[in-house]
Amino acid sequence: MPRLNIKCDEVPVRSYELKAGVNRLGRSPKNDLQLDHPTVSTVHCEIVLGNGDILVRDCGSTNGTYIDGEPITEKPLQEGQSLHVGGVEMALESAQINIAIPQFDLPQEPRAVILPDGSSSCANHNDIRANFRCTHCKQLMCDDCVHKLKRAGGKLLLLCPICSNYCEPISAPKRKRSLMGFLQKTLKMTSKPGSKRNS
Repeated sequence: MPRLNIKCDEVPVRSYELKAGVNRLGRSPKNDLQLDHPTVSTVHCEIVLGNGDILVRDCGSTNGTYIDGEPITEKPLQEGQSLHVGGVEMALESAQINIAIPQFDLPQEPRAVILPDGSSSCANHNDIRANFRCTHCKQLMCDDCVHKLKRAGGKLLLLCPICSNYCEPISAPKRKRSLMGFLQKTLKMTSKPGSKRNS
């Protein structure tokens, strides 16, 4: 809440926190803020706090109410402006609200790795080859991770456990044949066991 800082040594009160609604200032102890000073009237003025605005209203005081040296009957009071209630000077200080947003460490999403055979692993099981990829979030998963839903009379649905979108099967990577493997396969085709050669 906004606060009035009182700059008059003759008044024992040093500051007053304004409440929502009407705050009455004056010499009488019945006021919200008692200013026991000879220049202050019994009920000197009102400070109305509402909807983020602060309005000062003079209550027909003898020595007047002033904002930045200007006599007023009713006027808004801004932060940093000086308010004189008779001979008592005070300044408005707005309460600064510090909003602290806590920091949270978000859990890292599991990531796939490349296996020795060149294929990608499941994001949750780094030692198992991924057989499915989500069509939406592109997450890689194995048979154990993908959700399988069988509808009555319908085909099997493969769903992503993260975003519930459809998953598509991943084809196994083609193994590169070495030159020796190619030659061995070629030799086996040309010389089949049991074949007879014409002499």
